Amino acid sequence: MTLNRYRLQYLVKQKHKGAIKANRLLQRPDRLIGLILLGNNFVNILASSLATVIAIRVAGEKGIPVAAALLTLVVLIFSEVTPKTLATIKPEVLAFPASWVYTPLLKLFYPIVWVVNLIANLLLRIFGVHVTKNKQDSLDKEELKSILADADNIMPVRYQNMLLGVLDLESATVEDIMTPRNEIVGIDLDDSIEEICQQILSSPHTRLPVFKTSIDRVIGFLHLRHILVLLNNKDFDKKKITAHLIKPTFIPVSTSLHKQMQSFKAQRSRIGLVVDEYGDVQGLVTLDDLLQEIVGELITEEANVKEESNGSYLVDASVTIRELNRITHWSLPTQGPKTLNGLIIEFMETIPKAGTSLKLHGYLLEIIKCDKKTIRQVRFHPLK
Repeated sequence: MTLNRYRLQYLVKQKHKGAIKANRLLQRPDRLIGLILLGNNFVNILASSLATVIAIRVAGEKGIPVAAALLTLVVLIFSEVTPKTLATIKPEVLAFPASWVYTPLLKLFYPIVWVVNLIANLLLRIFGVHVTKNKQDSLDKEELKSILADADNIMPVRYQNMLLGVLDLESATVEDIMTPRNEIVGIDLDDSIEEICQQILSSPHTRLPVFKTSIDRVIGFLHLRHILVLLNNKDFDKKKITAHLIKPTFIPVSTSLHKQMQSFKAQRSRIGLVVDEYGDVQGLVTLDDLLQEIVGELITEEANVKEESNGSYLVDASVTIRELNRITHWSLPTQGPKTLNGLIIEFMETIPKAGTSLKLHGYLLEIIKCDKKTIRQVRFHPLK
């Protein structure tokens, strides 16, 4: 019963004979338990009867308590605690050899086991338990994540984080990872051609959205590789820019990361603008952002979550809740506000002043820096 069912299935696929027999027995655990308890109780009762007979012949009725005590000790040590502890620690050592014994015994005593199971199953049915309909529960996503989180001795941490990132692709949306609207860097065609050229030359990005006046009026994406070779031409103007634009991709704010990754693949695209139900641009997401959810940061940047020597954390309030949870292994709520700044403001229903301390969902923090519009930096104190 303590066999790892997933390892058992693996061994069955590897044609391990003991595993195959054990797996067949576990298909109907009621019959297996019936057989084991039938033999177990028969042996215990037989031993008790023999011990009583021997005690009476040796010491009379006065010897019965002594025989009962000795038999209890012997059965407890040699038939219960020792073998069951071994079976719990190393179930395969006992389960696979035992399956070769239980299989023929089940056929031999099947009529008795069938009658016992019939009565037991009828009693269980009264309480709404149907043995034949009971199936082994499969792992859900959260249980699988818990197993991966505890797999330190099986795989490197970087692989754990990658697998956990893959599992999060379905539950997270593009809103969780997008670059927010106010941080989008793009080319405004209302600017002078000199300003645009300077922006192109100094841009750390390879693709930039091109718009007129507002990001809500985006007309396309510009791949800088296509335009850099034209910058030195005397006739370079804004028309050259618009001629090399890529059609913009718009992504609903509720799109899951898994679905968006498939969409990027199907459209052979790498960048898109996230829009809300009214069509207003809320942010920008790239294929690199999606990949970072799986493999981690692609480019080493200044950390926005720093652990200090006293166990506290100095955190940039613009960090997303998901990233903060991933780094610190906390469980701050991810439903609702996406950033720490938004979570604190929603909790306090106002923009707090620097020096304010509060308990946020069980975590003690202090506001370090803020301005009139937003919180800049906070310090989480060590959990007690």
